[in-house]
Amino acid sequence: MRPRKSGYLFVAPYVALLLVVGIYPVGYAANLALTSFTGHFTGLTNFINSYHDYQFLPAFENIGKFLAIWLTALVVLVVGLSLALHSLNRRISAAFRFIFYLPAALAGSASVMLWLFVLQPGDSPWNVVLSWLGYKTLGNSLAPGNLPVIFALIAFWTGAGAWIVVMHGALATIPDTVLEAATLDGAGWWRTAVHIKLPLIQRWIAYMLIGAFAAGTQLFVEPQLVSEATSAASNQTWSPNQLAVFLSFHLDNFNYAAAISIDLLVVALVCAAVILMHTRLFQVGH
Repeated sequence: MRPRKSGYLFVAPYVALLLVVGIYPVGYAANLALTSFTGHFTGLTNFINSYHDYQFLPAFENIGKFLAIWLTALVVLVVGLSLALHSLNRRISAAFRFIFYLPAALAGSASVMLWLFVLQPGDSPWNVVLSWLGYKTLGNSLAPGNLPVIFALIAFWTGAGAWIVVMHGALATIPDTVLEAATLDGAGWWRTAVHIKLPLIQRWIAYMLIGAFAAGTQLFVEPQLVSEATSAASNQTWSPNQLAVFLSFHLDNFNYAAAISIDLLVVALVCAAVILMHTRLFQVGH
């Protein structure tokens, strides 16, 4: 009984915080989404009307493109780098993990300012590349078609290091006897990584996808700062989160904004459920 009570004590603070900053805000948003500004129940009217807003679909298309690029980069590059670092000397691997993690120490706003400098033709250290692409002004670099790639680069630059640390922790749980057995069987680095290590960290990759997807759907700081720094009014509703803020604080339509926030929550929960059903994230002993 004593270990069970101790477990409840450890979990209790998280449950309290979850109720205060998680469950209650969701309930409040759901109430706004299902009522009018006068407080009368309207059912799905706010969801339907917000969907028909001309800015709704473009915002979700933008975030969809961003997520497709960012999540693909995370799976391919983060997992690949983690497997490569795990095969190196421990000190060398630790040094590279520290270097990769450094961008995560920067605030999101500082990262955006840095990338605006990098994307500024004439001042950028990558000016040769920008010139080769035909970009002569910052506006050229920040053309609407480039924004999903740019925001994915910023997100990857700031977040990849933290996920590499997580993946390395997952790889560190693989018993040495398993790796030694693979070596004795004649498996080289590539076969060991693909056929031994990768299957054993599958659930951690699923965890990374769920966390990164949830964070990616909430994209706000990067497009908002780009909009303010470049005076690009069209970018104020680039992402669903921006659209919700615009509707609530510029048009005083908190009900539509709440409906959009619930839309994002449902999408995130459905995608998380799909990933969980196709992985072994919560299975003990695998």
